[in-house]
Amino acid sequence: MSYFLQQVINGLSLGSVYALMSVGYSLVYSIMNFSNFAHGGVIMIGAYIGYFCLTLLNVPFFIAFIISAVGSGLLAVSMERIVYRPLRKRNAPFLYFIISAMGASIFLENIVIASPIGPTFRSYPAVFSTTPIMLGDVALGRIDILMFIIAALSLVGLMYIIEKTKIGLSIRATSYSIKGSTLMGVNVDKVIFIIFLLGGLLAGLAGMLFGMKYTVYPQIGNITTKSFIAAVFGGLGSLPGAIIGSVLLGLIETMTSGYLSSQYRDLIAFALLIGVLIFKPTGLMGKTTEDKA
Repeated sequence: MSYFLQQVINGLSLGSVYALMSVGYSLVYSIMNFSNFAHGGVIMIGAYIGYFCLTLLNVPFFIAFIISAVGSGLLAVSMERIVYRPLRKRNAPFLYFIISAMGASIFLENIVIASPIGPTFRSYPAVFSTTPIMLGDVALGRIDILMFIIAALSLVGLMYIIEKTKIGLSIRATSYSIKGSTLMGVNVDKVIFIIFLLGGLLAGLAGMLFGMKYTVYPQIGNITTKSFIAAVFGGLGSLPGAIIGSVLLGLIETMTSGYLSSQYRDLIAFALLIGVLIFKPTGLMGKTTEDKA
């Protein structure tokens, strides 16, 4: 029983970081109708910002956390203005957005490799004690607890913004109809700026947490493939769906590793993606829409 509880804890920790990543996909998808595959590059930059804040600048951990989030948020907004906004103004097909997003992701990854940072794997300094907190036979890693708490607080804050604020109302209105919300006086450019900023802030937090848990390297953004699966599983365009899908995917992966083999983790994850696309394309909580890619 203790082994099962241990896997549940590991799954919740991993799923919480997936959730921080996947809501960025869902926010952009709900408004702009395409999957922002450049999100992984933003997460990677956030991980590096946090790493260099702690190692080169020697700033306190929570300040590094804020800098990482703000840096990623500004990067996400800049990408929207440079890469996506010209396409929006020309009413380009959604396929153009997807190709541009993939190009932006490859650009960010390779510019880091070509820079003095290079392709080297880097480990975060030990910010917290590595000694776990024991609850009977169950070990609670301090970083795992931090990952879960920060992810939970961030997601609760995001849901509050979406559900209880004026800008949240604008986001929800725009997600239903860009044309209709424009006619009602909603500034769509401002809404898109906000969703990219929010997605970027959460991406920075996720990148730093994931880097602390594992390592930092230019291809760390590839982990967003899992968060994309989680977003599809929960229902693209649905924030609660993205969170639930992320937690379930984290639990499925850790249970697979614990009771079968870690070699089957990716196999199970992609089999889940294929199954969802075949049998329930809208995911657990998604809505049926047209013209989404």
